[in-house]
Amino acid sequence: MDAEEQNNLRKKIAVLLPAVFLVLGLIFFVPAGTCDYWEAWVYCAVLLVPFLFVLTWLLRTDPELLARRLRLSEKESAQKRIVSASGVLFFIGLLIPGLDHRYGWSDVPLGTVLAADALVIAGYTLIFLVFRENSFASRVVEVVPGQRVVSTGPYAVVRHPMYLGSSIMWLATPVALGSYWALPFFFFIPAVLVYRILNEEEVLLRELPGYREYMQNVRYRLIPGIW
Repeated sequence: MDAEEQNNLRKKIAVLLPAVFLVLGLIFFVPAGTCDYWEAWVYCAVLLVPFLFVLTWLLRTDPELLARRLRLSEKESAQKRIVSASGVLFFIGLLIPGLDHRYGWSDVPLGTVLAADALVIAGYTLIFLVFRENSFASRVVEVVPGQRVVSTGPYAVVRHPMYLGSSIMWLATPVALGSYWALPFFFFIPAVLVYRILNEEEVLLRELPGYREYMQNVRYRLIPGIW
């Protein structure tokens, strides 16, 4: 990546960061009707502090991967449907905790909230390990020139460790926000990811040399010993 591309990437990040903060504030605190919502403040810190660390690390060490992570336009029609479905689930699921806080539907103990926050951090840590191991971990399903099969680090255990990390993060999110009522919306996320994985593996088998052999060596897609 040349200097001009890196400069454009930094400009994009400068626009993205305030937008992320604004969207999170609107999603959590407007439905809650108050800023006195400590679970949301802790969750934002748990989410954004690692995010800023990884963002800085990628800018310094692997800007090409960061550029790939910022691309949102899927090429596969099946993936476009998956992204649309998961977007609706995320939006509804993230609105409910604020409403839950406002109307007092759930009573989640402090220790349970903090344990869920710890799981969010654990999930994001696994995602970071994926970024460190695989420079081709694009947000969209694609195979680019020069891409190779990665079989080290977390990829030696499961074929899609980033989706495992994402599942841990998002399944813990409602409880971290102090809501049991939002959980059903996040239970659908692993099912959406399963559909995404199956379609993604079709693309990888078709376009990425060596992926079939990798599948034979690493049996499990998402959960070791199960699937």
